[in-house]
Amino acid sequence: MALSTISDQYLLAEFERLALAGGKQIMRIYCTDCAVVTKADKSPVTEADEAAELVILEGLRAAFPGVCCVAEEEIAQGKVPPNLGDAFFLVDPLDGTKEFVNRRPDFTVNIALVRKGIPEIGVVYAPATGKLYGGRSGHAYEAEIDADFLVTGRKPIAVRARSGKTAVVASRSHRTKETDDYIDKLGEAEIVSVGSSLKFCILACGKADIYPRFGRTMEWDTAAGDAVLRAAGGRTETLGGKPLSYGKRQQANDIDFANPYFIATGG
Repeated sequence: MALSTISDQYLLAEFERLALAGGKQIMRIYCTDCAVVTKADKSPVTEADEAAELVILEGLRAAFPGVCCVAEEEIAQGKVPPNLGDAFFLVDPLDGTKEFVNRRPDFTVNIALVRKGIPEIGVVYAPATGKLYGGRSGHAYEAEIDADFLVTGRKPIAVRARSGKTAVVASRSHRTKETDDYIDKLGEAEIVSVGSSLKFCILACGKADIYPRFGRTMEWDTAAGDAVLRAAGGRTETLGGKPLSYGKRQQANDIDFANPYFIATGG
């Protein structure tokens, strides 16, 4: 079945199902003393990253054969798809591994569909807090997940119009001087520090206004959260004011799938 014949609603439901399955694997390992390995790019990886990615990729490839999958740990192992096509999946099985290792709850499972460079459908699941965020064009929501990894409630979410003091979402583990300088220029601002792709979701829920990122990210770090934010009425742009795009290959000044600095905003 061609991906173009499958409804966005069905795709989103499958992403949700697989994110929950990945989260179940992560939580199975969360309270154990799992080993941490440092990859070539100096980022950490654990058994939880690998277990979650395996179940997610097996599910995506079974449900949508022929659709390219770009996944963080496979890329780290040199498994780079030769051709992405017009539509492909981006998977980060455990975004915020540092949070996971330090037993902080701000880690997430991220699954996104990119069409022609645009993140159109995405799911961000935070298994330690029982929150899941999903989005497709014109529809974004927050779901409650119980201890049995079942959805117990949903509600629509949307960005807010900015008024009064600006609320800025900043990285907990990757704060940079450029970020601080940017925030200083905003004047009086409230700072919300959180890890992983949850920063996009805070904007999507209308709980903050802006997320400036002057630090290293890869496409699998941002695609799912970006999809949720765009579905909720927000946007993510490069410093030059262009929408952040996906599927970046053969970049003149960076490696495949690396993002430039960006600004994500709500209303």
